[in-house]
Amino acid sequence: MKPKKREFHIFVAEPEELDNLFLPVKEHTKYIDLIIPAPLLYRPLYTKEILQDNSTHCFVYFTQHDASVTLYKEGEYLYTKSIEFSLEQIYDKYCEYIGEKVDASDFFTILESEGLKTSNNDYQQNFMKIFGEIFITINDIIIYAKRAFELDKIDEMFIGSERGPIIGLDEYSENYLGLNSSDFNFNYDVNNEEWYTDQYQYLMLLASHLYMEDESSFVNLTLYPRAPDFINRASGQFIISVFAAVSLSLAYPLIFLIGSYANDAKIYALGIENDKLTAETVKYKSILSTKRNTINTLDTTIKDIAQKYSGKTKTLTAIYDKKINYRLKSGLFHTIAEELDKFDVHIDSLMSRDDTLYINLVSTDDRKFTELIKYISETHFGEVKEIDIETIVKNPENGYYKGLLRVVR
Repeated sequence: MKPKKREFHIFVAEPEELDNLFLPVKEHTKYIDLIIPAPLLYRPLYTKEILQDNSTHCFVYFTQHDASVTLYKEGEYLYTKSIEFSLEQIYDKYCEYIGEKVDASDFFTILESEGLKTSNNDYQQNFMKIFGEIFITINDIIIYAKRAFELDKIDEMFIGSERGPIIGLDEYSENYLGLNSSDFNFNYDVNNEEWYTDQYQYLMLLASHLYMEDESSFVNLTLYPRAPDFINRASGQFIISVFAAVSLSLAYPLIFLIGSYANDAKIYALGIENDKLTAETVKYKSILSTKRNTINTLDTTIKDIAQKYSGKTKTLTAIYDKKINYRLKSGLFHTIAEELDKFDVHIDSLMSRDDTLYINLVSTDDRKFTELIKYISETHFGEVKEIDIETIVKNPENGYYKGLLRVVR
């Protein structure tokens, strides 16, 4: 059976170069846990879902001493290439173009703040020339990568530098390479004047978190690991072994002696504690007895007061109800009498029994009885519980109608 094809990315670093770069750091920190090849720093962008892993991306990043083009496909590292256009080299080329040495701080201030859209015509023309050369080189790398790795297209390009985005560079890239381009910046805050931090710093922070979760997730080139824990060192294991042997040899006779002293000390401590607790128990029993007697006396007093209060409350409620809520019958009679006149209905006789009023009514039209009942029901619905006419009789001699009106309050 033919073996399956496997591909590997190999990263090699010379120890002398690592020493030159990291020994000064190691002198201060004593160890360096992780040194990652720069092309692998982009992987956390996919692991943390900052970028989608279903596309092909090209990253172009300029540092002070280096510049590189890196490609990722579907979240996996594909290819990287250094280019001879670090920020220092860009500055040197600019000075070469104009034939004189310009102040480096002025140069980088214009590059950072105005970029390719600078109002200074000399800077703008020379920037265009320099970045034209850069994009020729980048285009050659992309053409090679497409052919070598059978890529259909590059979905998006991210361009940035450790000094911040270069204004106009993404537009220049789109026009020159025909690729959708964006600033290489994933934490931009337009409201902060000092917003920018080298994006590699953030990527290293993300990578360190992933490395702590899984040490096999990154290539680690460090030559300066931290010392193992004390128990994992040879010297530590020797000291622990000697200490254990001495302890075991002395342990047997000391067990009984220590146990005896411990029991005596515990008995003495418990005796003192018992005396204290006994005194407190007597004290609180006396207090509880006194409080119970006081509570019983107060309960009897409260019961007597509650009975007196209840009787007075009932009396006052009855008085209030009579004064405020009770409406005299004469008032209701007067009101109904006035309303009878409105409807041309007259009273023949009336009688009151408890809360019920019986009125013999006389009128020339029986419909006026109905209108009167409707009016009283609507006007006095809160005072009258029930109202009706039990009988209506017409007197054939004079043509008048008589009815017995019953009103219940």
